[in-house]
Amino acid sequence: MSATLSSTKTAAALRRSARVSVELLAVLVMVAVALWLLGKMWPVVWPLVVGLFLTTMTWPLTSFLRRRGWAPALAASAVTVLFLLVSLGIVALIAVPVASQSGELTDGVVDGIQKLRAWASGPPLNIGDDQIAGAFDAAVARIQGSIGSTVGAVVTGVGTVFNGVVTAVLALFLMFFFLKDGPRFLPWLARQLPGRLATDVPVVAVRGWDTLGAFVRSQALIGLLDAVFIGLGLWVLDVPLVLPLAVLTFVSAFVPIVGALFAGLVAVLIALVSNGLMDALIVLAIIVVVQQVEGNVLQPMIQSRGLGLHAAVVLLAVTLGGSLAGVVGSLLAVPAAALVAVVWNYLREQLADPPGEPDTDDADDATVVTA
Repeated sequence: MSATLSSTKTAAALRRSARVSVELLAVLVMVAVALWLLGKMWPVVWPLVVGLFLTTMTWPLTSFLRRRGWAPALAASAVTVLFLLVSLGIVALIAVPVASQSGELTDGVVDGIQKLRAWASGPPLNIGDDQIAGAFDAAVARIQGSIGSTVGAVVTGVGTVFNGVVTAVLALFLMFFFLKDGPRFLPWLARQLPGRLATDVPVVAVRGWDTLGAFVRSQALIGLLDAVFIGLGLWVLDVPLVLPLAVLTFVSAFVPIVGALFAGLVAVLIALVSNGLMDALIVLAIIVVVQQVEGNVLQPMIQSRGLGLHAAVVLLAVTLGGSLAGVVGSLLAVPAAALVAVVWNYLREQLADPPGEPDTDDADDATVVTA
């Protein structure tokens, strides 16, 4: 004989389910409002985020100088100037060799176009010069017909570049102030918060700062590995501009997905115009293998170890961030997931019952059921 349902237990379960559903709905509404406010304040939030990333990279040197007796303002100024010099040096390391070999690259491009044209004119395509000229004229006519949208795209691109410059300048100033006054922020924040928040928020902030530092260090290590292995492949194939391409690969590693695609495309194009199709295909194969190993093996392992996240969580976070917010989402997905994990772990520590004590909610529900 099957047991019948208890009306008392069923009612208690329904009440608890309803309470949990309402609380979960309230949390989701709060998260949606927070994301909406974040979107409205994004022009201010984005430079702040970039400034924090730059600060995590430069803080170890600043801390070293301050321990040596340097004044906070002097240490922050020296590190900021050094960071600018290093950034300009990286740009020069890429631009100067490219400019010095621009003539050879231009000749290679012209020669590659001629070879492509000669190949297209033969079997199996048999494309004649008149067909190529007709296609060129059609392309020119299409460009002329869409001149309005082209101008709009150019204006949008100029606006994007201008916004990027403004963001970089603001982030640089914020980095200086974070380096100079950062250690005084948490004591000031603790004095402004009431009750337990004066203790909880600084603790979470310190853990979040350590997490951001681990993220930046892991990205730098991943970029270094990419630059070394891809640079070795380019050097073995005698592709020109090996050092600039390796530096570009390292820098682009800080922009997930798009950065790797851009650096790889540049390397393949240079190999194509300088060494020919076969070497370009070999370079493409090297880049694909390195990127696959880095993206599917090294990056999840390194970031999961440094950030306390499982490798699968890292992969899912990057995928979700890219689908929601593009490149910016991919860049911020992993540190955002790590910060959420920091907050969650701290809440678990604070809400966990001491060993041997029952959960008060379960005890209350048990009382209701047995009543």
